Amino acid sequence: MAHQVVVVGSSVAGIRTAQALSAEGDADVAVTVIGEEAEWPYDRPPLSKQVLAGAWDRERIALLGESDATAAGIELRLGVAAAALDRTARRVKLADGNVVGYDTLVIATGLAARPSPWRPESGVHLLRTLADSANLKQRLVPGSSVVVIGGGFIGAEAAAAARTAGCEVTVVDPVAVPMARVAGPVLGELLSQVHARHGVDTRFGVGVRSVTGVAGDLTVTLDDGTRLRAATVVVGIGATPNVGWLADSGLTIDNGVVCDEYLAAVGAPGVYAVGDVARWPHPALGTLVRSEHWTNATDQARCAARNITHPGARVPYQPSDYVWSDQYDWKLQLIGRPLDGGREALVGDLEGQRPQAALLHADAAGRLCAAAVVNWPKALLQCRRMIAEGASLDQARERLAVPPRT
Repeated sequence: MAHQVVVVGSSVAGIRTAQALSAEGDADVAVTVIGEEAEWPYDRPPLSKQVLAGAWDRERIALLGESDATAAGIELRLGVAAAALDRTARRVKLADGNVVGYDTLVIATGLAARPSPWRPESGVHLLRTLADSANLKQRLVPGSSVVVIGGGFIGAEAAAAARTAGCEVTVVDPVAVPMARVAGPVLGELLSQVHARHGVDTRFGVGVRSVTGVAGDLTVTLDDGTRLRAATVVVGIGATPNVGWLADSGLTIDNGVVCDEYLAAVGAPGVYAVGDVARWPHPALGTLVRSEHWTNATDQARCAARNITHPGARVPYQPSDYVWSDQYDWKLQLIGRPLDGGREALVGDLEGQRPQAALLHADAAGRLCAAAVVNWPKALLQCRRMIAEGASLDQARERLAVPPRT
C-alpha cells in the first residue's frame, strides 16, 4: 500500500512540496493536496505587483494545472479548508465534515492578512488572494483617491501599482521610515523618497485613528487629527500564520508551527511544516525564525520532500534568505541576514533617478553575511556566491564593479 502524504495548503510551499515528492519518483508515495481556495493553485507575490498593475493575467501566475497534476500523480482537493488535526489517528478533518488519513502530513497553510481594525461599511481592501487583487484592481481608476495604510512590502507595492494606474495615492505608516524594517535605514529612506518622486503623498511617523464612510467617500483620520479623503483604502499591516485549525492538535504552536532543523514538527512524528507557517532554527542566527518569503517557501518544500522520501538520510534546512520587491521600475533584492557586531559598506552610489548600489553587511569576523541591492541584479548574483564562499567584506568591495551612474 502506498505511503500517503497529505499536504495542507495549495500555495507555493504546498504545491512545490507535492511536485518535489512526485519528482523523487517513488511509486510507493501517494500525494494529496488540500486547499481552502477553489481556485487552481497560483503564485501570490505578483498579486501586489504585476497582477494588480494589469501586466499579468491569471495564466501567468499559475503554479499547477489539471493536466500537470494528473501527470505528476498529485490529487488536489480544492475549495475546502482543513478544520482540525487528529495526530493520534493521523487524520485531517475538513470543513465539509470529510476526513483524510495520512502517513505523513505537511503543513503549508501559510498566512492570513492581518484583519483591518478599521471597518467602515465598505471600501476597505486587504490584499492576500487572487480575488482580493481582482477586486482592488477594479477600484484603481485614473483620478481616484487611494489611501494605503502600511508602508511595508505589500503596502509599498500596492501604492506603486495604484500610482501607475493614475490614482492619487497617500501612504500612511506609524514608523518614520517603513522600509527600514527590511532594507535598513539608508535604503529605507531612499525607497521612501522613490514614492515621493512618483507623486505619492507619504505620511510616515503617524498612525491611523479611524476610517469612516463608504466606498467612494471615505475619511481616514490620523492620530494627529489630519483627515484624508479617499475613494478606496488598502490595509497592509502584516499577516498572521494560519494555525487556528491546529489549536487542539497538540503541536507546538508559537508564532507558527515550531520545527526542528529538518522541518519536522517538534515532538510530532510524521508531521512537517514548510513556508510562511513554519518556525525553525536558523543556523546563522541561532534562534527560531519564521520567514514570509517566496524563496524560503520553495527551498523548504524541496528540503521537506527529500527528508520525507529519505528518512534515513535527512538533511538540515539551509536557508538562502533571499527576498525581493518591485516598486515602479525599481528592484530591491536582499540576500542573507545582517548580524550584530559587524560593519557595512556601500558599493556604487545612491544618487540619480535610478541608482545602482549594493549595501554590504559583514559579521563580527569581517565575512560578508548579507547584502541589499538596488537596481543591480548582477551584483546580487555576485554577493550570493561570495556569501557562500565565505568572502570578506573587503574582498566583496574589490570584486564588485561599480556601475555607471544613471
